[in-house]
Amino acid sequence: MEPLVQDGEAVAIEQEAPGDVAARDMLLDRAMGPRWRKKTSQKIRQGRRPADGLAFVARSADGGLAATVRLWNIEAGIDPFGRPVPALLLGPLAIDPALKGCGVGAALMRHAIAEAARLGHGAVLLVGDAPYYERFGFTCAKTGAIALPGPVERERFLAVELVEGWLDGAAGMVVPTGRYVTKSRVRATAIAA
Repeated sequence: MEPLVQDGEAVAIEQEAPGDVAARDMLLDRAMGPRWRKKTSQKIRQGRRPADGLAFVARSADGGLAATVRLWNIEAGIDPFGRPVPALLLGPLAIDPALKGCGVGAALMRHAIAEAARLGHGAVLLVGDAPYYERFGFTCAKTGAIALPGPVERERFLAVELVEGWLDGAAGMVVPTGRYVTKSRVRATAIAA
């Protein structure tokens, strides 16, 4: 992908590399504070790997992490026939506080959604500020009968369908379906944090 230029500085969107995990966690702490680890969505992500090919970073010209986003495999309840509804959970999206308002987060979001669609996923859910995520097509119109395993403000539980009608009739609890992180990787991540 061609680099973006934000305030004269080049920023490139890339797949997250294994060596980015510690820097990613530090960026999340700077951008969101340590409470991001206690959020309801984190309970779904805990101990799981991001969906294949759907973990991205925006890297500044000096190689540092400017922003990060991951998407996770979930089931968004069941459909009216009792079948699980596969989907993705997005988050967290974090931008280096020094780059907020420069468009890096929006570019990263557009890239992540486009890749999810290209890979054949049907919908993306997230918990976030509706005024920010509405520009990417997210609304709470399809999440009313879907629940998360913890507290969440309903107007912040949003979804975008990548395939029209994908979430029609979806109801029930969101559950993680992604692969587990191996024990050695969990230990290495815990030590790095």
